[in-house]
Amino acid sequence: MKNLITLIALALMPTAALAQEDAAPLPEPKWSLAIHGGAGTLNRADMTPEKRAAYEAALQAALDAGAKVLADGGSAMDAIKAAIIPMEDSPLFNAGKGAVFTWDGTNELDSSIMDGRDRSAGAVAGVKTVRNPILLADTVRTKSPHVMLMGAGAEQFAVEQGFPVTPPEYFATPARREALERMKAEQLSALDVDHKFGTVGAVALDQSGNMAAGTSTGGMTGKRWGRVGDAPLIGAGTYADNRACAVSATGWGEYFIRVGVAHEICARLRNKPSGWTVYAPLPEGALEKLQAEQEQRAQKVADEVMADVKQLGGDGGVILVTPEGHAIFSFNTSGMYRGRATSDGVNEVAIFGGEEQTSATPDH
Repeated sequence: MKNLITLIALALMPTAALAQEDAAPLPEPKWSLAIHGGAGTLNRADMTPEKRAAYEAALQAALDAGAKVLADGGSAMDAIKAAIIPMEDSPLFNAGKGAVFTWDGTNELDSSIMDGRDRSAGAVAGVKTVRNPILLADTVRTKSPHVMLMGAGAEQFAVEQGFPVTPPEYFATPARREALERMKAEQLSALDVDHKFGTVGAVALDQSGNMAAGTSTGGMTGKRWGRVGDAPLIGAGTYADNRACAVSATGWGEYFIRVGVAHEICARLRNKPSGWTVYAPLPEGALEKLQAEQEQRAQKVADEVMADVKQLGGDGGVILVTPEGHAIFSFNTSGMYRGRATSDGVNEVAIFGGEEQTSATPDH
């Protein structure tokens, strides 16, 4: 009996070796990143070449920082922090330095972050002394038993965790102060003085197949009574789930909260239609067709949710990545500061609608 087993094993060895030699090489791991720096009613006539160049350079710097982490095999969580921090540090965006002023003349910052692997999340709202709120949000996620901290409590937690206290004057910029003064003098609404929502965000898929999302903002000019928008709310402005997608939103927060935009998109994508089970080997061209259908479906879902926001009266946009590596934008405004980079060679930034390239290229 023992000899029979040995003979069978020897007889199978060449077949196994042949199968190993004929096995197709495994595909290279994919990674994908999308960022945004706010959406709104952007006027091409007001976009001077100098202003456009400044925004494009800032977006590209953020995109490059996040893409490098992913290309080097880093995690989606590290990539979105790497992309968001430069935008929080730039006075061009409404997050961190350059945040808008509240009615009382202060800068109150909100941020959230979520890991698609385990759906752990952290968020802060109304903080005034933390240079990079996205890092504090992540520390809430990893170092506290809570998901969301606010105001003085969040700042106390930051100090206990070793964050330096950033003086209020660091966040203030003349342009944002002028917007508040004009709002009060002319009795305007926040939408009259803010032609765009400068919230920043990033979503990523890493080479291990994990996704993450993060969002950071200063809110709306002249906000009162401790107003908080969608950016720090998990499920409204930020959501990540490895089973579906990662989403970051920007826009009129009250409407994004009512729709639950980020979670709504992920929930719809998680419920995949029947007939998408993949069996190998696939006929030639079948995989490409399936991937195109998946991207089209993700775009359709994002567009439908943004249409729902618009129907209620809200403006804004979203960025998302999918498990297949698709990086997608959807916005119901004239423009959104945005960018995306993927392992397939896409690397682009855009401002107005319809500016995305039509074919992948590794060039900037």
